[in-house]
Amino acid sequence: MQRKIRVLVGKPGLDGHDRGAKVVAAALRDAGMEVIYTGLHQTPEQIVEAAIQEDVDVVALSVLSGAHMTLFPDVRRLMEERGIDDKLLTGGGIIPVEDMDTLARQGVGRLFGPGASTQDIATYIREWFAETHATHSTGRSGGGRAPLPRLDRADATRRSPRSEAATRPTRRSPRSVAPLRSGRKRQAAAKAPRKASKRARSRASSRRRRG
Repeated sequence: MQRKIRVLVGKPGLDGHDRGAKVVAAALRDAGMEVIYTGLHQTPEQIVEAAIQEDVDVVALSVLSGAHMTLFPDVRRLMEERGIDDKLLTGGGIIPVEDMDTLARQGVGRLFGPGASTQDIATYIREWFAETHATHSTGRSGGGRAPLPRLDRADATRRSPRSEAATRPTRRSPRSVAPLRSGRKRQAAAKAPRKASKRARSRASSRRRRG
């Protein structure tokens, strides 16, 4: 079972309008993600520290004050300095398209403007998470040894000498069977003379009586 994606929603700077941030946070939570909301008036240092403490996968900023060209690069720089630059930095606000392109070249992820669909935001985060974790798992498995093949019970029985000897039906050799048969014949032969001798005795006694 895949774990939940952890998202930190932050409101940096002096921007006091957090209605849009709360709507996005609720939508991501409804989409099955675990969301942490920092609240208003957070500094870039506080946001990055919270991202480290909460061990999140995504940092999403809501900037409506027009200071996006300062706040996003500051948060990105702090993430690199603290060793969490492999996390996704995304967000939204009133941001012109040309500024979005500039921030993208600085390592910021996709940014969303006013009226963006919360479903598109959730889909983008899911696709990034799936692609990133698939790349990491491939990189980890590429340098290691290939996994050993698993053997089922049939294979183990065929390949194990002990199991082969244990499961092979035992056959009696002719030598071991012959004594049993000869013994029975000997018993029958031993009983036959006794019966004959009894009959001979009875005949002899009857003759004596007649004589």
